[in-house]
Amino acid sequence: MMMGNTGEVMNRAEMEARLAEVDLTLPPPEREPERQYYFIRRLREWADHRKEELGRTLTANITTFGCQMNARDSEKIQGIMQMIGYEETDSNSADFILYNTCTVRENANLKVYGRLGQLKKEKQENPDMVIALCGCMMQEKGVVDKIRQSYRNVDLIFGTHNLYKLAELLAVKLLDQPQRKKMVVDIWEDAAEIVEDLPKERKYSFKSGVNIMFGCNNFCSYCIVPYVRGRERSREPEDILEEIGSLVRDGVVEVMLLGQNVNSYGKNLKNPISFGELLRRVERIEGLERIRFMTSHPKDLSDELIQVMGESKKICRQMHLPLQSGSSRLLQVMNRHYTKEEYLALVDKIRRAVPDIALTTDIIVGFPGETEEDFADTLDVVERVRYDSAFTFLYSKRTGTPAASMEEQVPQDVAKRRFDTLLSLVQKISGEKTAQAVGTVQEVLVEEVNDQEEGLVTGRTSQNYLVHFPGDGSLVGRIVPVYLEESKGFYFMGRKCVKK
Repeated sequence: MMMGNTGEVMNRAEMEARLAEVDLTLPPPEREPERQYYFIRRLREWADHRKEELGRTLTANITTFGCQMNARDSEKIQGIMQMIGYEETDSNSADFILYNTCTVRENANLKVYGRLGQLKKEKQENPDMVIALCGCMMQEKGVVDKIRQSYRNVDLIFGTHNLYKLAELLAVKLLDQPQRKKMVVDIWEDAAEIVEDLPKERKYSFKSGVNIMFGCNNFCSYCIVPYVRGRERSREPEDILEEIGSLVRDGVVEVMLLGQNVNSYGKNLKNPISFGELLRRVERIEGLERIRFMTSHPKDLSDELIQVMGESKKICRQMHLPLQSGSSRLLQVMNRHYTKEEYLALVDKIRRAVPDIALTTDIIVGFPGETEEDFADTLDVVERVRYDSAFTFLYSKRTGTPAASMEEQVPQDVAKRRFDTLLSLVQKISGEKTAQAVGTVQEVLVEEVNDQEEGLVTGRTSQNYLVHFPGDGSLVGRIVPVYLEESKGFYFMGRKCVKK
């Protein structure tokens, strides 16, 4: 595994010191991340001059579609843009607009095309605006071809593997005169390198996502992720622990360990390590109070991991365990590598080790060839597991995946009827589960002042339940005991109480 940098994770002051040492009279370094700091420095000088010309600040609008991996990538993008000299905004008239895209379902693609169409007028009024696209959707050749042809207002396109090169690509667009009127496109099919120590701008000061791996090796027949995110690449455990330690020193109390399949973490490292062992090491970091992780593939969820969760005082009592279908026949067609019975046995193991765990899941309705019997199996699993919540999706055909060319595509009206039946059952069980928690005291990490009702704050329990209760901004970032007074189905109303 190639690494761009190892050793101590740098804080913002150390990054600024590194930036100050860049010598722009020399050609760009070949080594990463030094090369990107060179281009950040060049762009900062350009930005300072541009702000003087305009008599105002430069602004950047970063919009994220999709999963928490994308959200974490957007924090990296925002960090780079802030170091260059851009201020964050949500205005569509920003100087720099970037869509970090998702392509898991067709609807996500359509949203991006719609946004790009709306920006054509903005671009006409402000030709110096830079419009950029990145993320999973950009790894599809057909998508990039369509944008080249139909959305000439786009300036910059890059993918999932070279996100760290944003400063370099932006420098090409803004500083290279022959390129200023051209669309810059840089898409890689794969990447072996993981570049550390680039800027990140966290949405929350007290919690953060931490990538532990990138890519996926599973190739589920309906899923495009392995084609757009590449094969699995794990970060070295020392780099992960250094990053979390640095975050804790900066005030973070909760981390979310991120990967397309965290359970297979560490298998491709020179010195392999299990995900369970990584969690043990993370648990030992002083000052860290909560650990979350996602996503867990059932086929790789080990007895060791279950034991670690049962023994842990910091791992949150919540697990996202995608089912996709309750039919063993369909699970085989989906290439999921487990049966209905094996999934249910796994749930029993987890609940024996962690009795108070909240389980959530993903379920696809209308997968090609799904029969009424297959769907009945899915309902049966939902009733037996009794998920705290579930993300339910109508099957979305993704070009390039094996399922897209399968025969027996389920008629839309049939799939919609089944979807409504499933959703009704999921919501009924979820309501019953939340009602059981009323009257209990839960530790809640306060995340924000409620913007819907004055005098309330909002936070999450260890089981990831949303709770609103009276409080003010001084509670944000703190973990406090809250008595759950009332269930509203998808959230609780409560009141802060004194710790016993």
